[in-house]
Amino acid sequence: MSASQRIQSVDLLRGVTIVAMILVNNPGTWSSVYAPLLHAEWHGLTPTDLVFPFFLFIVGISIYYAYKNKKGNIQTYKKIGIRSLKLIALGLFLRAFMPTFPFIQSWESFRFMGVLQRIGIVFFITAVLYLNYNWKVLLGIALGILLSYWLLLGFVPLPNGMAPSFDKVANNWSMYIDSIVLGGHMWKPDYDPEGILGTVSAIATCLLGVLIGKVLDKPIERKASILVAIGLLFLVVGYVFSLWFPINKALWSSSFVLVTAGYATVILAIIYYIVDVKHWHFGRVFKKVGMNAITIYFLSGFIAKSFYLIPVGEHSNIHSWLYSTFFQYDFLEAKLASLCYALVVVLFYLALGNYLYKKGIFIKV
Repeated sequence: MSASQRIQSVDLLRGVTIVAMILVNNPGTWSSVYAPLLHAEWHGLTPTDLVFPFFLFIVGISIYYAYKNKKGNIQTYKKIGIRSLKLIALGLFLRAFMPTFPFIQSWESFRFMGVLQRIGIVFFITAVLYLNYNWKVLLGIALGILLSYWLLLGFVPLPNGMAPSFDKVANNWSMYIDSIVLGGHMWKPDYDPEGILGTVSAIATCLLGVLIGKVLDKPIERKASILVAIGLLFLVVGYVFSLWFPINKALWSSSFVLVTAGYATVILAIIYYIVDVKHWHFGRVFKKVGMNAITIYFLSGFIAKSFYLIPVGEHSNIHSWLYSTFFQYDFLEAKLASLCYALVVVLFYLALGNYLYKKGIFIKV
């Protein structure tokens, strides 16, 4: 998206989302974390569960603006493919090299899927669809994905004859397919939160972002109000749908797609009104992070894992030493101390985003 085309609120929301990702991924200790900063155990929704779908939703908006004047030719597909492969490669790098850096993780425990891998796959498929179909077809594809996913997980018996289930059990279609295709290469022995079917469902999240990008681009009055109305519609339909298909981030259930897209649209509408309509100076520091979102997210993961791996003394590493030395005090409650560590990490990356912005450094992935 060129500077002249940029919607300031999109960059700002992207930055807020990346900062939220860094916040929830970097507590002082995982044994002491406030509940809103953890994912739901299975069914349900916490503020942390909103972060990843928000980012994929914004990817969809960015796809709309980046390719609205592009043709679906070999050159364009090549650029899309290269960008997708870069994202996947960065995700695989974090997974393959970090557990025993600088040595490659053993093949037996190598995890194929992950956050950046899902972003890369979803970006590629959504961008190709956008270049080939109009908004009505894209909406139909998104709805088709959501309905098909519900029908498969809720009504189609498994090959062994077992009745399907939405629970965390072997006869859940999502977990069943992951166990067959991915085998031992999952996040946990029984499931992967970035699994195969969930990645297909995540395409619907991105497509809804594309459609909201189209609304943002229209020269219409009361655009913020229209966005709020669309967001509320997503929320109502999503929560009603959850009566039959529970909201579940690990499965990336259809109701989860609709509800998270609803929250994303409403929040974007509010930011759009404040920043792009009223032109109030709000949250510029987050916008600066949003201009280098993937770079900062990747660095946060790389540095955090390095801190766990580099030893300090015989029984400590950089992370535990920093946490115990500067944040663990008798007067500070354990969860608050853990949060303070995460906030300091966030401040570091806010400063980094500000520095890159001032220097005019924008690293495209």
